[in-house]
Amino acid sequence: MSSVSDLFATTSHEPLAEQLRPKRVADVVGQQHLLGAGKPLSLAIVSGQAHSMILWGPPGVGKTTLARLLANEFGAELLALSAVFSGVKDIRMAMEQAQQYQALGKRTILFVDEVHRFNKAQQDAFLPYVESGLVTFIGATTENPSFEVNAALLSRAQVYVLQSLSLDELDLLISRAITKTSNAIDIEADARATLCRMADGDARRLLNLCEQLQQAAVAAKIDIISTEFLAQALSSNGRRFDKGGDAFYDQISALHKSVRGSNPDAALYWLTRMLDGGVDARYLSRRLVRMAWEDIGLADPRAMQIANDAATTFERLGSPEGELALAQAAIYLAIAPKSNAGYSAYKSAKALVGNDRSREVPMHLRNAPTKLMSKLGHGHEYRYAHDEPEAYAAGENYFPQGLENSQFYHPTPRGLEGKIGEKLKHLKMLDELWREQNK
Repeated sequence: MSSVSDLFATTSHEPLAEQLRPKRVADVVGQQHLLGAGKPLSLAIVSGQAHSMILWGPPGVGKTTLARLLANEFGAELLALSAVFSGVKDIRMAMEQAQQYQALGKRTILFVDEVHRFNKAQQDAFLPYVESGLVTFIGATTENPSFEVNAALLSRAQVYVLQSLSLDELDLLISRAITKTSNAIDIEADARATLCRMADGDARRLLNLCEQLQQAAVAAKIDIISTEFLAQALSSNGRRFDKGGDAFYDQISALHKSVRGSNPDAALYWLTRMLDGGVDARYLSRRLVRMAWEDIGLADPRAMQIANDAATTFERLGSPEGELALAQAAIYLAIAPKSNAGYSAYKSAKALVGNDRSREVPMHLRNAPTKLMSKLGHGHEYRYAHDEPEAYAAGENYFPQGLENSQFYHPTPRGLEGKIGEKLKHLKMLDELWREQNK
């Protein structure tokens, strides 16, 4: 049995992720929806025609590697900029270098890592060089290009979405890392599978974890990598969670839609996933309150109370104790009867008011605190509902002139709203009866 010091052993001081960086497109692990036979980037390579593109995907899926390999495949010089460290001056210097390459009959690919971090002016600086054909632009971003890349630049580039690596693809990377040494490696299958799960689709993270594991094993003089040793040596929190990016908003969307779809188990999963990823639980509590009003409404008014109580409980107890209240609120919201009737009614009323003129308040609805106002007719012929049968002034109009028959709220037959709908039907019948009697 080999010493575990051979695990992912290398003769170089370069990080393992750099040593295993593919030298050919055929060596890339993952992204076969783009690189497989007959797929977009494969066809582009075969044609020999480079085109500008945006590579959009989570960290550690090979965006930078792919840009380098494409430059090689197209026989182009690669100029690389990082939006974190570069400015307009660096862009200008890169373009001067591209002009020198052009004079020598060479093509240039300009790779901009984290392009979303450039502001509008910096992104605009690329446009004339892309349009003139001086450079072929490749941008890499973890953020949605629709929001973070200027429309003008986006319109000149094809967007390719890169995907997180699967467990099988990550396992293949471990095999490649193992082959860096000629000696056999003794690592339990369960530990290997756990390592893949901890990487959470991120190849760079996987290889960094491998290096950490090797160092810990050498220090502990361990010859067999077990699941237990792995748990001791590495942090268990390997989930990828971008608090300000697409992962954040996608998971919030999944939570909201799980609640709306009445699936308590899925709602609980996404809530727990976000808490595990480090999201501010107070933000989640506010979203739960929003869900109660938007998707449940008057079908079950208790939902608003439970969501508010859960938020208050978390404020009082904090984490982790207060998270239980949020979890149970999410479950309740998911199983509660659903109605967006109130939400839709509000949007309809808001749209009408926003597009309508300012209409006069009917005289019988106006306030009359003074004799003059009363003399002018304010409040005249107003019918006090409590003095009417069933405390309802049948046939009374409460809208401005021209909007008398407006209706925004259409209750659903679900939950308490079913009873509300029945009451409104009854009141409508009283209105019709009153009109018949007062023709």
